[in-house]
Amino acid sequence: MKFKLFVVLLASVSLFSFLSPVDKALLSGTEDSLRYPEEVHLKNLRQLTFGADNAEAYWSFDSKYVTFQSNNKEWGSKCDQIFYMPVQGQDLRKEKPKQISNGEGRTTCSFFLRGNKTILYASTHLGGKECPVEPERKPGGKYLWPVYETYDIFVADLNGKIQKQLTNTPGYDAEATVSPKGDKIVFTSTRNGDLDLYTMDVNGKNVKQITNELGYDGGAFFSPDGKKIVFRASRFKTDEEKKEYQDYLKQGLVAPTNMEIYTCNVDGSDLKQLTHLGKANWAPFYHPSGKKIIFSSNHKGTRGFEFNLFMINEDGTGLQQITYDKVFDSFPMFSPDGKKIIFSSNRNNGGTRNTNLFVADWVE
Repeated sequence: MKFKLFVVLLASVSLFSFLSPVDKALLSGTEDSLRYPEEVHLKNLRQLTFGADNAEAYWSFDSKYVTFQSNNKEWGSKCDQIFYMPVQGQDLRKEKPKQISNGEGRTTCSFFLRGNKTILYASTHLGGKECPVEPERKPGGKYLWPVYETYDIFVADLNGKIQKQLTNTPGYDAEATVSPKGDKIVFTSTRNGDLDLYTMDVNGKNVKQITNELGYDGGAFFSPDGKKIVFRASRFKTDEEKKEYQDYLKQGLVAPTNMEIYTCNVDGSDLKQLTHLGKANWAPFYHPSGKKIIFSSNHKGTRGFEFNLFMINEDGTGLQQITYDKVFDSFPMFSPDGKKIIFSSNRNNGGTRNTNLFVADWVE
C-alpha cells in the first residue's frame, strides 16, 4: 500500500512539473476567497481599501508604493483627494494613508515621477476651495463625466507640498501619466476646444499635441519602452452624435458610454484602433511584454455597469477575459517589475456601492 501511494505521489509530482504556471496556481490552493475561480491570472489577491470610492491606483517606479484617489469621508475627504501608501505593511482599516493633495477642490489622476519622491496629479483647487458641483443624475438620462475647466496639473512631494504647476492654460488639463523612461508626460486637455492628447517634458516644457480627431481622447499610458501610447477614445458615425458630444463638452461634460481602445506612437503617428467591441472600453494599460493591453469593458454585460478586465494583443487579436466580478472591475495597472497587478473592484463590498483597491500576483 505504501509503495502504491509512493508511485501515485511520484506521478503527481511529475505531472505537476509539466503544468502551466496558471494550473500550478490553481492546484497549489494559494488563491483566496476574493478571487473568482475563473480568474486564473490572479494569485494571492488582497484587498487594500475598505470603504468609499477608491480608484486610479498607480505604482511607484520601484513597485513598492501606490498613489490613488479616494473620497473616503472617514479620512476627511469631501470629494476625491490624492493619497499614497506602501503596498505591503499598512492596514487601512486601522490607519489613514498619507494624503498628498491639500484637501481643497477636487483631484484626480495621480502618478509617481521617477525617483519616487514626487507625485503629479490634477486639481481644481485654484478655481475654488470647495468641491466642484457634480453633474445631476437624471432618471433615464445618460451617464456623464464632468470635465472641470479648473483642473490643472501639479507636482507635490511626499509631504504634500506643491513644488510646481505644470499646466496654466484655460480649460481642462488632467489625466496625466509618466513614461517608464521618466522623461515625458502624456495628458488630456481642452485647450484647443476638444479633448485631445498632449505630451510634455516632466518639467512642463515642450508641449505637443498628438491627437486631433473630434472626440474624447483620454486615459493614456505609455508602453513599457516609452515609444507608444495606448488610450481610450470616442468617435462618431453621425452628425447627431458629433453635435451631442460638442453640446455636452460646452457644458463641461462628456458621455463615456461609447469608447474604444487606440494606440499610436509617442508623436501621434501610426494611429490604430485596437478594439471594435461597442459600448465602453477604457482604462487601458500595457502588459509588461509590450505586446498585449489590458483594459476594462462592459461589452459582454446586459446592463451598462457590468465592467470586467480583458486582455488583447496589440494587433487586436486574442481577446481574453481576465476578471469576472458581477458589477465592476477597472483601472488595471501592472507593477513596473511585472510581478503584480492592481485594480479597482466592487467585489467584497457587502452589497454597497463601495469601490476598493485590490492587488494580486500576476500569473501568465
